[in-house]
Amino acid sequence: MKFKIDATAPETAARAGEITTAHGVIPTPIFMPVGTVGSVKGVHMRELREDIDAKIILGNTYHLYLRPGLDVIRGAGGLHRFNSWNRPILTDSGGFQVFSLSSNRKLKEEGAYFRSHIDGSKHLFTPEGVVDIQRIIGSDIMMALDECAPGTSDYSYARKSLDLTHRWLQRGWKRYQETEGLYGYSQAYFPIVQGCVYPDLRRKSARFISDLGADGNAIGGLAVGEPTEKMYEMIEVVNDILPQDKPRYLMGVGTPANILEAIDRGVDMMDCVMPTRNGRNGMLFTSNGIMNMRNRKWADDYSELDPDGTAWVDHEYSRAYVRHLFVSQELLAMQIASIHNLAFYLHLVREARRHIIDGDFASWKKDMVERVTRRL
Repeated sequence: MKFKIDATAPETAARAGEITTAHGVIPTPIFMPVGTVGSVKGVHMRELREDIDAKIILGNTYHLYLRPGLDVIRGAGGLHRFNSWNRPILTDSGGFQVFSLSSNRKLKEEGAYFRSHIDGSKHLFTPEGVVDIQRIIGSDIMMALDECAPGTSDYSYARKSLDLTHRWLQRGWKRYQETEGLYGYSQAYFPIVQGCVYPDLRRKSARFISDLGADGNAIGGLAVGEPTEKMYEMIEVVNDILPQDKPRYLMGVGTPANILEAIDRGVDMMDCVMPTRNGRNGMLFTSNGIMNMRNRKWADDYSELDPDGTAWVDHEYSRAYVRHLFVSQELLAMQIASIHNLAFYLHLVREARRHIIDGDFASWKKDMVERVTRRL
């Protein structure tokens, strides 16, 4: 994997770059649609490519390991062939999913024991095993196994959790270096900075991870219950230390405003389920604010969903029609909303990239944050 920086923005830490992988080039900053089980909910691969122009999508190690299982994925020749996506894929290690199963998992030195949310069966994720699983999945970017401590963790717990994450990382990094991809192309391996909301722990983790010299680095354990301003503070603390010449991936964040603020602070890659999850529940993100499509005010509004946005697929549908679909509980409503929100997120990061290159990102971002946080 290669990364180059094309431009930086005055008055900010924002940068525009390119990540080159075996399955294509990813312009940064980039938002990555979440395809947890090898599918972005309600969206065809054709729509992801043609309407949304997603450059990279996510899969999840935990979910794909449980279903359809590694034998099926390996038999297909990896996830790219299994789901017919010929562009880059990043896989989360499953650490966050195991973290979310707090009542059904135990963390020990050897790894994370957990019970499947599907059938209750017992499993163990080790740092080495997660590398092996992601080798079989065949993602372009693999993530290290970590513990994602809650944002409300006290210092003692956060410190012990971080030390465990670092010990796991050393084991996972060793396994990564000892193994190769199974399908004829190389895979990158990103370690994850943890440390909760404590600056000294975040700095310790960022230095530890920087010393590995991995192809890229991730920032985890944010947007998990801590105040938004604390999240921004931790991003700044970490990015002051992480290498400038490697991509930085902020995991699981967030709203359009979160994304703009993260880019401002030097983040290159982001993902979140919010565009599709909120879309399925009738929330649409637009260039001028947020719309609840069940509101009566849209019933006779025949304008486009986002008149000031780009001409993505939703220009075919009026606000009145999409509201009608939601009120009628039509499945098409959820599909249109998911495509619209993903298209908007990708439009937003493309515009951020353009303004970084043009040199006016700071002023553009200030205006956009105000606009995208309005309730229409």
